[in-house]
Amino acid sequence: MNSEKGIQSVSRALSLLSLFGRRHPHLGITEISRMMNLPKGTVHGFVRTLSKMKYLQQDPITRKYRLGLKIYELGAILADSLEINQKSAGPARQLAYRTRLTSRVAVWDGDSALLTLSIDSRYHYSFVQQIGPRIPAYCSAVGKVLLAFLERQALSTYVDQTELVPHTPNTITQKEKLLRELEEIRRRGYSKDREESTPGLVCVAAPIFGRDGKLEAALSLSGDPDRFIGKQMKELADLLVKTAREISRSMGYFSEFLELKTIKDQEGRKSVVK
Repeated sequence: MNSEKGIQSVSRALSLLSLFGRRHPHLGITEISRMMNLPKGTVHGFVRTLSKMKYLQQDPITRKYRLGLKIYELGAILADSLEINQKSAGPARQLAYRTRLTSRVAVWDGDSALLTLSIDSRYHYSFVQQIGPRIPAYCSAVGKVLLAFLERQALSTYVDQTELVPHTPNTITQKEKLLRELEEIRRRGYSKDREESTPGLVCVAAPIFGRDGKLEAALSLSGDPDRFIGKQMKELADLLVKTAREISRSMGYFSEFLELKTIKDQEGRKSVVK
């Protein structure tokens, strides 16, 4: 019985932490109580313990809570330990240096693209390894390239369950059109975000593969639209794909795995949405 209570307490504590996000960066006891459907006294006990362990921090003025620095510390440790970050950091830094654009690495997590590394050339090539933020897959270059090379069943589930909400006038909101775009990405070898997620931001991304042809991550370049016009777009995309292949090789990838995988999945992917 004590073991069951302990498991329930851990589950509730993790659920409480998961309430915080971009939409709810600050929450009070009453709000948490309502969202978790728990008595205020119970919530207060969890919050007190999490605050003592620095997973939560209270604002002295509003008395509401936000995530504590311990969360960031754990995220930084995870980011540092990820093999994809260790192998891609050097090539991605060189890519940002050569192009004077922002280079990022993202992995597929659940139903979205999760950034793990970012190098911004605008600020003296600042280098950040961190977990987050999450990016909607259907309207971002990293997300679309991850979707394009996702396993067939995972792609089918995503398309069936995801509402394609417009973020800008350029966002793809029709599932059939998205699938055609993913097919083109597989053929071309890289994806494009034509101001589909953020006005004034264009991005291209290429897949990174690992052992046995496993999709590991996406590598991207992003910047102002005028940097991605005509010939510039092709040159940047070629350099991006070359860098992604370099990282893939360091992750243990050999091209024949992708060729076999593409042949095997080609027909199945076309029937994801009928």
